Amino acid sequence: MFSIPFERAKRRFKPFAALSLLTLSACYPTFNWRELRPEGTPLQALLPCKAETAERTVPLGGVPTVLHMHSCKASGLTFAVAWANVSDGAAVPATLSDWQRASLAAIRVDPALHTDPAHRWTATVAGASLVQGITAQGTDPQGQPVQARVVYFARGAQVFQAAVYGTASNEVSTTFFDGLKLP
Repeated sequence: MFSIPFERAKRRFKPFAALSLLTLSACYPTFNWRELRPEGTPLQALLPCKAETAERTVPLGGVPTVLHMHSCKASGLTFAVAWANVSDGAAVPATLSDWQRASLAAIRVDPALHTDPAHRWTATVAGASLVQGITAQGTDPQGQPVQARVVYFARGAQVFQAAVYGTASNEVSTTFFDGLKLP
């Protein structure tokens, strides 16, 4: 006796249940933008996911330098922000150049291409004294193709890198790179 009204109600409820699930999924965006303010630097950045943090000593400008890194993955893309203190402010341009070559080599791209205008893009970072953008198609450590869009910038004796690895939409790239500020 109750089974017929229950079955009708269940059939009527299904479209509402599906709509509710779609609405709930819209509440959990792929990119959950949040502000990052790395300690020891004035940098403000936006990342679309919760960043993992690491430090390691690398040769930048021929000098062992502590590199501070923040990175996360969202929607198949890797977002990274890194920075270091350079001992001599006059060495900043050479340090950024070395960093660019090392980054290209890491994705199996000829490091000499860091000066090739075809691999440059115009980037701006509010408050930076020097800004250089590079884009390249390379190969990741697993042998898969990867697109890199990277900006290198400096203020005083601090050097920075912000990168997106993977094919990002213009909207995502713009949000990430426009979120970089040195107030």
